[in-house]
Amino acid sequence: MDILLNVTADKKIQEEITISGSKSESNRLLILQNLFPEITIENLSDSDDSIHMQHALSTKDEIVDIGHAGTAMRFLTSYFAVKSGREVVLTGSERMQNRPIEILVNALKDLGAEISYEDKVGYPPIRIKGKNITTAKVQINGNVSSQYISSMLLVASKLENGLEIELLGKITSIPYINMTLSLLNQLGIETSFEGNKIKVLAKKSIQKQTVVVESDWSSASYFYSIIASAEIGSEIKLTAYKKESLQGDSCLAEIYQHFGVRTTFGQNFVTLTKEKPTKKETLVIALKNAPDIAQTIAVTCFSEGISCDLTGLHTLKIKETDRLEALKEELTNLGASISVTNESLHLGKSSEINKNIAIKTYNDHRMAMAFAPLALRVPIKILNAEVVTKSYQKFWEDMQQIGIKLEEV
Repeated sequence: MDILLNVTADKKIQEEITISGSKSESNRLLILQNLFPEITIENLSDSDDSIHMQHALSTKDEIVDIGHAGTAMRFLTSYFAVKSGREVVLTGSERMQNRPIEILVNALKDLGAEISYEDKVGYPPIRIKGKNITTAKVQINGNVSSQYISSMLLVASKLENGLEIELLGKITSIPYINMTLSLLNQLGIETSFEGNKIKVLAKKSIQKQTVVVESDWSSASYFYSIIASAEIGSEIKLTAYKKESLQGDSCLAEIYQHFGVRTTFGQNFVTLTKEKPTKKETLVIALKNAPDIAQTIAVTCFSEGISCDLTGLHTLKIKETDRLEALKEELTNLGASISVTNESLHLGKSSEINKNIAIKTYNDHRMAMAFAPLALRVPIKILNAEVVTKSYQKFWEDMQQIGIKLEEV
């Protein structure tokens, strides 16, 4: 489905939006729930990724296909590796079969896991024969995807002797590692993270408990972008959010002050209000702890005629698409002056936006959603618009609620 987006230019936005639970928290908790049935989860993400995760955890089939769900691929690799007596072939979409998994597989094999490649070495599909793992120490580079590290941390308490992970070199995406550790602590599992060593103690069972998932901050980013381009005085209330968040993307509240967006926290909600921006110089941000919001920020800067230098983006090249190259291609088509490296994006100040450009989404949900707020500036087409369901089922409905007109083309 391809859609044309447009909006009434003088509309002042006053809306309330409810966003489903964080995909990052939900997928971690789904793994933990299957290891510890004492857990009940509320406000679970309704994303395709979480649906794939639930199916993978419940199926008895030998072949487990997780589609485009990268988080599920990483987390399930460790999960099935410790499921003694279970043998599966873990696979996914064509893109997933070209996303590397070797670093995680090697670390698990160092622990004693039995994993082999069905086709190309280093990439899914992989065959996993679950077994009881007794080795308690492993090393992994600290600058790799934090999902590799979280994957092992999630199953660590179920290993006979727990687990100590030594991170080699520079450590990136620390908020996502801390999210995993915080959820483990919340369940009563003892952990420590000192220097470059993370320890998780073994735990046979936990107390019966209910965990409420905070709504997804990555999904909130698109409303920050909308308010940045809206009339002064516009407001969007988002539920359910908290000030002390486990999610690294909650840094949006600070970043978007640059665009005149004030964030006010209430009881289980947050209100975004458009005020007069005070800054117009180049926005320089290191996003190594929140790379998933890079696309939104880059498009907001282009929309607002602000130049930006975004760094710490090396993990974006192995996402659903090479997000840096995809951003360069689509923003260039819109009239931007942009360059990218393997880990950064540099956008020049723009004064004009080309109209009615068709944005290719590359099977990447965040490409579709990041560019949607441009409709407040110019009519814009989004190709393969249904890709948003990967993380945000109601995205287009919520866009209509705030006043963006959708027309299927």
